[in-house]
Amino acid sequence: MYRRTILAMTTASVFALGFSTAHAADVAEGDTLAEKQVFSYRLLDQFPTLDPQLNEETAGSHVLRQIMEGLMTQDADGNLRPGVATGFEASEGNTVYTFTLRDTAKWSNGDPVVAQDFVNAWRRAADPATASPYAWYVELTQMKNAAEIVAGKMDPSELGVEAVDDHTLKVTLTQPVPYFPAMTSYATLSPIHMPTVEEFGSDWTAPENYVGNGAYTLKELALNEYFTLVKSPTYWDADSVIIEEVTGLVINDVNQALTRYESGEYDMLEPLPAGTYPRLKTERPDEAKSVPRLCSYYYAINQRPDSQPELRDPRVRQALSYAVDRNVIVDQILQGGELPGYNFAHAATAGFEMPEIEYAGWTQAERDAKAKELIAEAGVEDLELKLIYNTDENHKKIATVLSQMWKQKLGITVTLSNMEWSTYLDVRRGGDFDLARVAWCGDYNEASTFLDILTTDQEQNDGKWSNAEYDKVIAASKTSDHPATEYKAAEQILSDDMGIIPVYHYANTFLLDPAIKGFPMNNVENNWYVKDFYRVAD
Repeated sequence: MYRRTILAMTTASVFALGFSTAHAADVAEGDTLAEKQVFSYRLLDQFPTLDPQLNEETAGSHVLRQIMEGLMTQDADGNLRPGVATGFEASEGNTVYTFTLRDTAKWSNGDPVVAQDFVNAWRRAADPATASPYAWYVELTQMKNAAEIVAGKMDPSELGVEAVDDHTLKVTLTQPVPYFPAMTSYATLSPIHMPTVEEFGSDWTAPENYVGNGAYTLKELALNEYFTLVKSPTYWDADSVIIEEVTGLVINDVNQALTRYESGEYDMLEPLPAGTYPRLKTERPDEAKSVPRLCSYYYAINQRPDSQPELRDPRVRQALSYAVDRNVIVDQILQGGELPGYNFAHAATAGFEMPEIEYAGWTQAERDAKAKELIAEAGVEDLELKLIYNTDENHKKIATVLSQMWKQKLGITVTLSNMEWSTYLDVRRGGDFDLARVAWCGDYNEASTFLDILTTDQEQNDGKWSNAEYDKVIAASKTSDHPATEYKAAEQILSDDMGIIPVYHYANTFLLDPAIKGFPMNNVENNWYVKDFYRVAD
């Protein structure tokens, strides 16, 4: 069901192998369109930025997907489809990709979207001067000289991307990446309108200044309250876009969010309050949804040189993980179809071969007994830990239950600290924690999107776990004919050393007004484009 055609592209090709060419809303036979075409949804947190090269989180990605368009986008099943590019050719063993850009693509100010706009954006993302939290993503693409540029050793102009002409973009990689086209659908590799950035600086993302190339434009933005998008008349496929206006409401309290959804204030609520899915599925069978979601929920363990020495002992890390009863989390707290997590990469990841993690096969009683044994062996007594999480009732419930498990089973005292999203990101990045709630959602559907972020020098590795053998295996996966073998080995190393504490693999539980049609239920990455939606009449 979740096959991604791009993963089959291992030889030279020109949009072959089941490439999707569907665009925008496809109204089903018999559906009558509502007179007012609007869509609204709830956000848990205010996105910190709408600069595609500075964005690093999911809420911003959802908005950027509407107002910016990359070379590729995705259809309802997660297959690639043309975005600004109408096609591409892979050559020289998947190390050179040549994209053909459509000549009808325009920016919201009417300027044409050209190949140089992508060159500028990708150089900008890699440039240390930009301080992009996703510079590592550019390096991950294996673009020529990306690693050296990100490290500040080469000029961004040396990046392996070239505007052959206005409608031809050539990308050169240092090694084969058959899924590279899929990576271009992520926000970091969106184009940029440099004249706007140069004119307004950091203020270019204000609604009055914003120039995008997506199906919608940014009309209003009230921090921590709401934002509004409107249909872009300059979008190349505007005639097929049906929804005219999009509104997002920032509501931190998930229970208040549910109440406001039930009162009809907006069309989509995700995620649901923990434990409410079974009831809502019974009460609202046409609205309550649970689908696989390519995200894994875990706790980072601070292993920096100045961290608590106990946490640098793998026996203590193992004990903390073993003592977590994941079935309590997924069956009693969440109740939305989530899976207990004993490894990092999501079970639904395309082509991923799940390793045999030994402790996953134990009973919880066996895990608890081993955890106590390890803590005693490590000589740990009266350990006090600080656990941070961003404000959300679900995160609070999980953190509270886990802290109780650690106290009752291991005698470890855990102090909980919650904070709003932007502050939390800064604190986590700065390492002011012992344990930190983290969720990682795949930027593309391949196991490396998870496993790469735990390598030693990876910026997203907030716990700073470091394992030379893990790094070696991940490096080998980049040139492997069957990287699933290396991914399985990496997961085993991660489990043996317990670099993180896996908790669960996501399911996406949400409520959607039945009047909204076109939502991509089978897109495991939860990449949705409002241009594909439409509202039917009551």
